[in-house]
Amino acid sequence: MRYLHTMVRVSDLDASLDFYCHKLGLVEASRIDNPAGRFTLVFLCAPGDEAAARETRAPMVELTFNWDPEDYQGGRNFGHLAYAVDDIYAVCQRLMDGGVTINRPPRDGHMAFVRSPDGISIELLQAGERKAPAEPWVSMQNTGAW
Repeated sequence: MRYLHTMVRVSDLDASLDFYCHKLGLVEASRIDNPAGRFTLVFLCAPGDEAAARETRAPMVELTFNWDPEDYQGGRNFGHLAYAVDDIYAVCQRLMDGGVTINRPPRDGHMAFVRSPDGISIELLQAGERKAPAEPWVSMQNTGAW
């Protein structure tokens, strides 16, 4: 048995791709438009994993966009997606600069949480050793839920 992907339903594909790709930094590995089923599937992976993802050898996130409007509530009930990042402070700054709220700032130099446009909680973990606590992160308060 091996892990393949996690599926997340999204209500606005463009806003979700902006968040996951342009702000969070994932890349699109493949896409399936199914007119008969009236849905689009977009598979995302970490940068550098594109070739492995196309062969389903890398973990991916599957964004499922149903063309007919649906109400998706309870994104927190999903749990969260987690990604290791090379520089948690730089990633959080890039996200903030892109208009993303840092719900749980990386005060400890190790862990932060943000939310996707559909309310999916995303955990960011510093790869390797945690960074030394630094401003503005140390003084930031939590915002909302994660």
